Order: sequence, then structure tokens, then C-alpha cells
Amino acid sequence: MSGASLPAKRWWIILPLAFITYSLAYLDRANYGFAAAAGIDRDLGISHATSSLIGSLFFLGYFFFQIPGGIYAERRSVRKLIFVSLIAWGALAALTGVVSSIPTLMAVRFALGIVEAAVLPCMLVYVTNWFSRKERSRANTVFLLGNPATVLWMSVVSGYMTQEWGWRAMFIAQGLPAVVWAFVWLAAARDKPSQVSWLTADEKLRIETTLADEQKSLAPVRNYREAFRTVTVWKLAGTLFFHSLGFYGFLLWLPSILRHGATLSMVHTGWLSAVPYLGAVIFMLPCAWMSDRLQNRKLFVMAPLFVAAIAFFLLYFVGASNFYLSFSLLTVAGILMYVVFPPFFSIAPEVLPRTVAGGALALINSVGALGSFLGSYAVGYLTGLTGDPTSSYLFMGASLLVSVCLASSVKRAPQARSVPLAPAR
Repeated sequence: MSGASLPAKRWWIILPLAFITYSLAYLDRANYGFAAAAGIDRDLGISHATSSLIGSLFFLGYFFFQIPGGIYAERRSVRKLIFVSLIAWGALAALTGVVSSIPTLMAVRFALGIVEAAVLPCMLVYVTNWFSRKERSRANTVFLLGNPATVLWMSVVSGYMTQEWGWRAMFIAQGLPAVVWAFVWLAAARDKPSQVSWLTADEKLRIETTLADEQKSLAPVRNYREAFRTVTVWKLAGTLFFHSLGFYGFLLWLPSILRHGATLSMVHTGWLSAVPYLGAVIFMLPCAWMSDRLQNRKLFVMAPLFVAAIAFFLLYFVGASNFYLSFSLLTVAGILMYVVFPPFFSIAPEVLPRTVAGGALALINSVGALGSFLGSYAVGYLTGLTGDPTSSYLFMGASLLVSVCLASSVKRAPQARSVPLAPAR
């Protein structure tokens, strides 16, 4: 059954809900970098090493609670889990703006990671419940665009907010919208096509038949234990781990890296920080379209990561001697690290049955979260220790090369069989 035959209205109802939800989650995890550049360390008496730890504590909480969230979403309900998570992470993000001590800040960041842990597995399960293999990379892209699109406007707005009102006001203003959105999500979202009233019975059947047919080409996996022991799952986990070492080092500390390379105000830092994310918004969808068209996920993971690694190595040699050349290389690396997400997260549902794919995605992303923790900590620590980000570029470039090697060893998924369309009623 062709993906083109499935109802187009899914794209206009399901994906905007996923996009906004994921956008709010990313907003509350990425704005700490602006608080660090705007003086939270000075205000609370935080050392360089402690600042790196606090910035990365989110990912430690994120690591521990991925798998339970992914399994709950797959077996029970994405809708209910995301509703509770939205309220919790919005409240915790706003609470960051009123903390007055380092231990409290550390506890809040860790707890924020816990309540956001299920977001990505939930969204991936959600998309898998609604979109076929031929559509999945593009569908993943639409909600994953919530990542760079959010950081794009957040970079500009946070620059103004921290300069005018300080980092406390920024955290409060950017945390509360998640609480409001929780009730919109609860009213509008449904887990599966069979639960909505805006599809006809024939449209529901077409979606369900397409998704069921795709499962027939997959080798059976009896349970989560068997899925978690699959070599492909661990290769994908390793790929994301080493990608995350570079990616989150870049994401969390980009404002500080830019402020080190030139004498910039927070407003100018915000505008420049937005450029890589604008590029990601522009290039993610074309790359996902090509990935769907060619049905070759590996190529669109390996090639961008390899070029991004080269960009980081070039940054090491350029150093701070030419700010705008360095900034251009940072922009290229940032864009290329982003475009791999949609094809990468399309691989697991194409090699594992739906009964275990959500848990496997959660395991893969939890290992990636560990890489995010180590990457954000290492880049912040190395930059603070040496006084410049040069050594961090080598670290990020080497991490991406390892990720490329692991991705190259993942076997391509078998092609799904197609069946003739039933005549429309």
C-alpha cells in the first residue's frame, strides 16, 4: 500500500501537536547555555567545573528514565504520559528561575531530565502509530524540527531577555507555556487512528493495513529482553552516544564559545547562535525527503557526520585567529549534526517489530542521553580548564568519527512488501 494513498490530514493534525510538544521540551533543556553566558555562575558562585556538571545533570536524569517511559508509551498511552510530563517539566523549568543555591539548582536540573525523559520515545512511538515507512523520515523531521526551530528563536529571544531582565525572568517565561500546552495536548491528541473521529472508517483501515503489512517483513522478536540484546540496537545506541558527545557539547555551550571568540553583547550572541539552527531548519526536510525516496538511512547519517567531524578538526587549526571563519565552520558542523536525526530515528522501527520498537528506541536514546551528559560536561569542563574551546573541537570531531564508524556497520532494513489498495468506498 503506497504511503501517498494515506490521508493527508494526518500531516496537518498529528504533526503540529508533536512539533509544539517537542519544541517546548527542547526550549527548557537548551536555555541553560544562555543563563551560563548571562551570569548565572557569577550570581550563584558556581565554579567552571560545577557549571559544567549542572549544565549536564539534565541528561543524567534523562538517561535513567528513558526506557520506562518508552515502554509505557508503547503499551499504554503516549497521550497520558505526555500530559503529565508537560505539566511537570514546565513547572520545574520555571522553578529554575527562582533558585538561590547550587544544590537546589542541581536538583531541579536533574529532575527536569527525569520528567522530559519520555518525550522523544513517546514522539517516535506516536509517529510510528500514524505514518508508514515511506513517510517516516519526513514525519520524524516535522516534529524534530521543533529542536532547531525552537533554539533558533530562543537564541534571539533569550539574548534580549537575559540582557534586559536577567536569566531568572528567562527561565520563568520559557517554562510556563508547557503547563498551558498540556491541556491543549490532552484535548487534541489521540494515540492511534482508531481513536479519532476525523478519519473515515476506510481511512482508518488503510492506515492500519499499511502499518500491519510492513511488520510482515520483519523477523519476530519475542520480548524486550530479546530486543535489547540485538546487535543492531547496540550499534545504533553507540552511534547516537558518540554523536551526542559532539552534538550536545555544541548545543549547550555555543553561546559561551561565541562570547569567548569575540567581544559580543548577549543580544549579538543570541543572533549569531541562531544561525546554525536556521540552517538546520532549512536542510533537515530535504535530507529527510531524500532518505525516504532512496530508502537509505545510513547514507544520510554517515555522510553529514563525517563532514561535521572534518569541520571540528579544521576549527582546531583555525582557533580564535579568525572569528568569522571559525563561526562558519561551527555553523556547518551544527547543521550537519542536526540533519542526521530524522533518518537515524527511522532505522529502529524498520528493523524491529512495533511490539518492541518503542522500548528499543528508548534504550538507544538513553545511551545517547549518557553521551549528552558526558559531552556537555566535557566540553564545558575543557573550555573552562583551558580558557578556550580549541581542545573541545578535537574532542567533538573525534567523537563524530567514531559515530560514523558505528553507523557504517548497521545493516540496512529489509524493504516492506506492498499490497494492492482496496477500492475506496
